[in-house]
Amino acid sequence: MKTGIKGMRRTVTVTLTAGALLAGGAFAGQAQAVTPPTPTIAAQGGYVMNNGTGTTLFKKAADTRRSTGSTTKIMTAKVVLAQPNLNLDAKVTIQMAYSDYIVSKNASSARLIVGDKVTVRQLLYGLMLPSGCDAAYALADKFGTGTTRAARVKSFIGKMNKAAADLGLQNTHFDSFDGIGNGANYSTPRDLTKIASSAMKNSTFRTIVKTKSYTAKTVTKTGGTRTMGTWTNTNTLLGTYSGAIGVKTGSGPEAKYCLVFAATRNSKTVIGTVLASTSATQRATDAKKLMDYGFAK
Repeated sequence: MKTGIKGMRRTVTVTLTAGALLAGGAFAGQAQAVTPPTPTIAAQGGYVMNNGTGTTLFKKAADTRRSTGSTTKIMTAKVVLAQPNLNLDAKVTIQMAYSDYIVSKNASSARLIVGDKVTVRQLLYGLMLPSGCDAAYALADKFGTGTTRAARVKSFIGKMNKAAADLGLQNTHFDSFDGIGNGANYSTPRDLTKIASSAMKNSTFRTIVKTKSYTAKTVTKTGGTRTMGTWTNTNTLLGTYSGAIGVKTGSGPEAKYCLVFAATRNSKTVIGTVLASTSATQRATDAKKLMDYGFAK
């Protein structure tokens, strides 16, 4: 009888030991970080980084120069917001030249009305939400220096290039204030991401690029008040991707479909760029894949 009890005790001991080993193995497996598979995107170029640390999380042709379309306007806004003693409530009178420009270029418009007095803040919303090339022209004319409009625009574009150089970007060059280039307007996924990361340090910029819609009241040339139509942000990630906080879309015959994007989850912000994607829908899909990957790493 005693022998039987000892045998039972040995059996129980062995069984418990084996169970503990199996459980330990299971917990050990759970503790190991699972590396997510590298995403495949339709865009010809892409880049994502941790905005807090600057660590690269994904890259695809990240340093290949490409046309950037209206993602150029991130730098337009950055240059305006960097002006010394900037008064966001200063008024700018809308000129016929801005209207003629968007007609001649068949460009995206904020539907600014000639003669209206629009604040710098409103122009920035018109620049970044509906991607108004008329708003870009007005800002370049306002914040460039020179005695002629052409000189002021040239001066402003010079400021854009200086800002790129100050960031140490060697694969970026601007020859327009809105991305409708003249053959030498280019950047890379890595460079555009760095420009956006720098711009996002400005609280006004952050507020604007995460806004889904905005309605401006402007002063007419007769002194009355006009309510502009509502500007809707072209960035469809806002409201459709959890944590999305910006930044800017772009498109064009050469640029195809571009998107600079950013999102924050659990105090971690990922920011990145896709260039030359195949459609407006696909650029958003590409960006979502890259942000999911960035948060998972």
